[in-house]
Amino acid sequence: RRADLPGAGGGAENPASRALLFPGTGIGMGSNAVLRKQPEREAIISHHQTAGQAERRSPAAHTGPGRKEAELKFSAEATLPTRFGRFHVQAVQENQQGKEHLVIRRGRVRGRRDVPVRLHSECLTGDVMGSLRCDCRDQLEKSLRYIDARGTGVLIYLRQEGRGIGLMNKIRAYSLQEEGYDTVEANQRLGFEDDLRDYDVAVRILKDLGIKSVALITNNPEKLAALAKGGVPVSRRIPLVVRPNRFNKVYLKTKRSKLGHLPSRIAGKPRSSAASKEGRKA
Repeated sequence: RRADLPGAGGGAENPASRALLFPGTGIGMGSNAVLRKQPEREAIISHHQTAGQAERRSPAAHTGPGRKEAELKFSAEATLPTRFGRFHVQAVQENQQGKEHLVIRRGRVRGRRDVPVRLHSECLTGDVMGSLRCDCRDQLEKSLRYIDARGTGVLIYLRQEGRGIGLMNKIRAYSLQEEGYDTVEANQRLGFEDDLRDYDVAVRILKDLGIKSVALITNNPEKLAALAKGGVPVSRRIPLVVRPNRFNKVYLKTKRSKLGHLPSRIAGKPRSSAASKEGRKA
């Protein structure tokens, strides 16, 4: 994973609402979290099942001879008003590793084709802290604004910090970059491949959402290839245009020259003028 792609943070929640959203996992996520007694917890789950919003599980998928993926757990869905628009959100947990991802949805997507989709890997330093070393926050915000302007779409926020090497190693890579190495060279000096991100979970989430084909918001050919390999049709690519600054100019050049990122001004133009201003990202 890219040493320049960081991760995301979260806010505090009421312990009771946490138990509602994540039955069976409502403790350990905050000092004020309270475990409910089993009968009470079951009553809460029963109530939400009646309302059609209980936690559910996606059946385990077979990926090859003798290999079976762990199932995914989906939380209840909630509304999330943001400065970029009003969305619906749902947490997704991988049973095997316990990683939690976030699905951010606008409008109805089930059974639809050409749905705008962004696969965004977490970037704490960029998405949260506004780092100018990368273009992650610009990409995240432009994607959300584009999806909101179109009235439909999905952003899957994947917990794979630093192109998959984690926060600790990403900061180590930053230190190496200050010695003159580029983002790819820094990863290699730490003993990692150029990019360790994986999009299998994103493929399974998109299939669970029932999307027939996606208009992928990206400049990264590996994301296009991953969806094609996973059986998710890509109708077109929506490029993301981010203006470079003096801190990330070399990083953006390296993404194109060494990681094969595509030119940001080709393919799928947004249909509306408002959307075309916002909807470009890698």
